[in-house]
Amino acid sequence: MNKPELILAGSISIDQIMNFKGKYKDFIQANKLHVLSISILVDKLQRSHGGIGANIAYNLALLGEKSILFGSVGADAKDYLKKLAELGVDVTHVYFSQLPTATFSTLTDLDDNQIGGFYPGAMSDSATLSFIPWKNKNVLAIISAHDPIAMKRQVAECTLHKIRYVYDISQQVVNVENEDLIAGLKNTELLFVNDYELGIISQKLAKSETEIKKSLPLCVITLGKDGCQIDGNQMNQSIQVSAVPNLKVVDPTGAGDAFRAGFLFGYIRDWPLEKCAKLGSVVASFAISQHGTQEHNFSLLDCQERYRQTYQELIRI
Repeated sequence: MNKPELILAGSISIDQIMNFKGKYKDFIQANKLHVLSISILVDKLQRSHGGIGANIAYNLALLGEKSILFGSVGADAKDYLKKLAELGVDVTHVYFSQLPTATFSTLTDLDDNQIGGFYPGAMSDSATLSFIPWKNKNVLAIISAHDPIAMKRQVAECTLHKIRYVYDISQQVVNVENEDLIAGLKNTELLFVNDYELGIISQKLAKSETEIKKSLPLCVITLGKDGCQIDGNQMNQSIQVSAVPNLKVVDPTGAGDAFRAGFLFGYIRDWPLEKCAKLGSVVASFAISQHGTQEHNFSLLDCQERYRQTYQELIRI
């Protein structure tokens, strides 16, 4: 079977990433959350290209996989799209809005805990972002976090037109309506979440995490430094894959997107799921070594060698 083409519907943003040499737990008084008001002195600030859809596309391009990026930007992102196009990303389906490009601002502490804010800007201007042109084609749609209204419509289109899709709700799990969340989970062939997001889904739907995992064909849960877990009703037993060890974490922002790229690279090639997750962990290990979500780089030889060193296995990319 020919591998499907990847369509990445997700945010495209300008990131503002800040770090401080402290821990949130030392600043926040748990008994006074109702009057929370703190100001933290930031040690590092970097503005860079980001967005979940664009980050996945960037990492896929480093692996040599051309994907279709699907989203909305403002005129201020022309150079950004040019950079992605030069890497091999298909940006011809990105819509230019009158609004400025979305902006994500995040503040990270020494424990890699993050608090962020997202200004949607052009991302909200998503009326033209439809999957219908790809019906009856060999594609896999990745519905990553972006405008909740567009995500709802895209899930409905994929369901109606039998377009395969992966549900990657991530940060938008707190913003989608429960009925839209249920619809997104109902027909997806794979859910990407981290362990915190899975907990929110469990809370919102009043179901245990085990119930949620077993209601899905596949559920891939990223666990930060502990790697990832793969579960679902297609599995006889869950799979645990370790992260790449002994790395200096410069910035965890974008690690999940890099993991998704590596996993999806193998997934569309029908690799064993454990192998997909191992490649995802290797790609993520490059992302966390730089400040910013698209500041890292690697060759295929670099990737293959780190995979071999980590898992004592050979891989051909």
